[in-house]
Amino acid sequence: MFREMRRKKQELSHEECISVLNKCTSGVLAVEGDDSYPYTVPLSYSIKGDELYFHCAKIGHKLDSIARNNKVSFCVIDKDEIIPEKFTTHYRSVIVFGKAKIVEDEKECKDILMTLVEKNT
Repeated sequence: MFREMRRKKQELSHEECISVLNKCTSGVLAVEGDDSYPYTVPLSYSIKGDELYFHCAKIGHKLDSIARNNKVSFCVIDKDEIIPEKFTTHYRSVIVFGKAKIVEDEKECKDILMTLVEKNT
């Protein structure tokens, strides 16, 4: 469904990806924005099982975009090491692809908010 990673030796295992997602506290969500332009926004997140949770306002560009097209990607950078003498940067990151769902049930929203609070305290 998605392209294979070109630099295979840098590919992380599923377990390593989950570890990075559990360790880090923020990432960048990408959606299809207005006029089909990509729109990215940094967000705090939590992970529970195979699901990522984001907290945001009840209105805005991000939610409008998700309502139109729920396909998203989310990128978390764990390592960003610049190697000046080689004109390169070594990254350790995770990119997740999925479909976003807007949660409207108040109890479910509170439960999700608690996962965010627990992760970031």
